[in-house]
This record gives sequence, structure tokens and C-alpha cells, in this order.
Amino acid sequence: MRLVRGRQDPQAVSAARTGLPAPPVWMRWLPVLYVAGLLVLEPMTPVDWPVSFVLVALPLVAAFAHGPAVVAATTVFAIVFEGVLAGTPCCAGRAVGYLWDRHYVASYVCTALVGALGTVLAAHRTHRERTLADVRFVADIAQRVLLKPVPHRIGGLRLDSLYLSADAEARIGGDLYEAVPTAYGVRLLIGDVRGKGLPAVETAAALLGAFREAAHDEPDLPALADRVETSMSRRATQLGGSELAERFVTAVFAEIPPGGNVVRVVNCGHPPPVLIRPGEVRELDRGRSAPPLNLGMLVGDTYTVDEYDFGPGDQLLLYTDGITETRDPAGTFYPLLQRLRSWGPLPPRELLENLHDDLRAYSHNRLTDDTAALSVYLLADEPSRAAPPPADAGRSGEPG
Repeated sequence: MRLVRGRQDPQAVSAARTGLPAPPVWMRWLPVLYVAGLLVLEPMTPVDWPVSFVLVALPLVAAFAHGPAVVAATTVFAIVFEGVLAGTPCCAGRAVGYLWDRHYVASYVCTALVGALGTVLAAHRTHRERTLADVRFVADIAQRVLLKPVPHRIGGLRLDSLYLSADAEARIGGDLYEAVPTAYGVRLLIGDVRGKGLPAVETAAALLGAFREAAHDEPDLPALADRVETSMSRRATQLGGSELAERFVTAVFAEIPPGGNVVRVVNCGHPPPVLIRPGEVRELDRGRSAPPLNLGMLVGDTYTVDEYDFGPGDQLLLYTDGITETRDPAGTFYPLLQRLRSWGPLPPRELLENLHDDLRAYSHNRLTDDTAALSVYLLADEPSRAAPPPADAGRSGEPG
């Protein structure tokens, strides 16, 4: 499970690149516990019932959590300890002659063979873990390049973002978000690409690239959504393949113009944003959602802008369906609005931290889908300000 929130320490990234995943503590200590159990059992058994034969399995026990050098050393220790238990009068109560009894010699040989096998398995496991660590590192870097941390402050807006991957392996999901200050205000995007893996990453990268460029040029949200969809459709056609019809994205485009006071929303088949203010938590949904991106051209629908009041102290939460589709062990969906009402108004970072912790607790740490969220809070001390108009802004018309 991977969590991306804000900036990360470069030293931590370097450690993730070179380090191997640490096995659980109990697994690292399992060989010691195994020998300790044997020492407890040995005095309780008759002399004719030696238990030293169970040491044959000790190298494989060590191979679960340790490298080949430790497994080889454990093999030598197991053979020597078998001899101690077999023919040391002061320790085992047996005559020294037992040391070379054919049954014990067979035990030594079996332990050596099992130890050689355990050493090879430990070397193979270590190599696979190192490869997996490298792949995970590359996947994390690709995810961070794709989903750059949003600015924590844009004019009078405070922002924060959350990305929570449900997959412990290296597959990258298709959830995405972005916030861009423009001459027309702060423009926001959250989306969810159908599918997983490389095709989803390609689609998400194409969508984010188109949005980051078009957000500065298009004078209104319908034009912005239309341009992004055109870019998406062109990209899907170039990729080709049997998945062409599946390359669609649910998304929400939002815009907070300079000065705040309103938020404009274009919904393309995505869960509606949530408006949070003192005494009120509600979805911004007037039932006029357009089809997902890359499907709108097939049905010919147009984009509709919904406008809502958005004043100082108000907060906008955009999220993907990984949140509302999270289930508890009984199969009940996560009650997002109920949880938000119980917490009351919170700053963006605290809100997303609460949401992250609550999702994990609600699902008993068994999230089944990637989750992304973007929180935008309008400060009360100053109005929202956007970036200065670009020099060529006149090519796209005046801000609407």
C-alpha cells in the first residue's frame, strides 16, 4: 500500500531505492525460537528418543527471512549442534560413540543438503526482493512525476492532496488530480481512468498534459473539457488496440475565479464534489453530468457548467470513487458525507489525514481500489488570486 501526500525526503527515496523490504521481527527471530524450543524439548524426552533430527529443517527456517550467508552459517551451526546433542555426555547424556552412529551421520548429510538448498533459495529470494524493490521504486517515482504535489497555497486558497494506492505491488493506478493557477482563476481537475497498469498510466499522463496546457488557454470550463477530450480521443486513436473503447476517464473540472465567491463545476460522469462549510456538508450535484471523457463524442452531449456560492471559510473536496466504494467487513459502503459532518470544518491537511486514517480503519486495512482526493479551502483573510494573465491571453478571448 502506497501513500503519496505532499513532498518526500530525498534520503528516504534513496533508501527505498537500495534497501530490501524488511521481514517481520518474528520471522527474523524464528531460527532462534526454533532452537530454543528444541532445547526445552530435549531434556523432556528419553535418551532413546533424540530430537536433534528436527535440526534438519533449521536452514530452511532461516531462509524465510535471512540471506544466503546467514543460511550457510546456520547450516554449519545445525550440523555441529546435532553432533553435540548426539554424543556429548555432559549435555545429552549419551555416549560419545553415538556421534558417529549411522543414523546421526545420515542426519548430518541431510542437514548439509537441506542447508545447500536453503542457501540457494535464500539467494534467489533476496534477488527477487531486490528486483521488486527496484520496480516499486521506479513505480513510485513514475507516480510522483505523474501526480506532482499541488501547491499548498495559491493566493487566498489553501490546498492539499492525497493519493492512496491499494495495491502493494508495483502497478500504478489511474487516479489523478491537478490544480493550476491561471488568468481565469484556479482550475482544478480530479479524474479516474478506467483500468490499471501501463494503459491507465498512459491515459492519465495524456489527460494531465492536456489539462495543464489547455487550462491557461481556454476561456471557460466547457471549452477546457472539450479540448481535453479532443486530446484524449486523439491519443486513444494513436494507441489503437482492442482497448480503444475502454480508454475513458470520469472527471470533474472546477474553477474558482479571481476573488472567489463562486466555484464553477463541469462533471463528466464522476462523483460530485462536496462543499464543506460551518453547519453544512453537501454534494454539488444538479444531475447534469456529462458522459466520461472520450465517450462524449460518441453520444454528442455538451458540457454544462454548474455554479455555486463559495465564500471565505468554505472548502471544496474532490475525490475519486475509491473513497465511497470502500467497504467494511460487512460490505457496507463508506459513509463519506456522514463522516465529514461528524468531523466538522477542518483545514485541508487535517481533513485528508482524517480521511486517510478513517478509510484504513473502516476497511480494516483492506482497501481494494486506489484513492485520490483534492481539498481546497478559501481563507477568510484575503480573496483568491490567480496567476497573472499570460502575454498571449488575448488569443483565447477574454476571461469569462
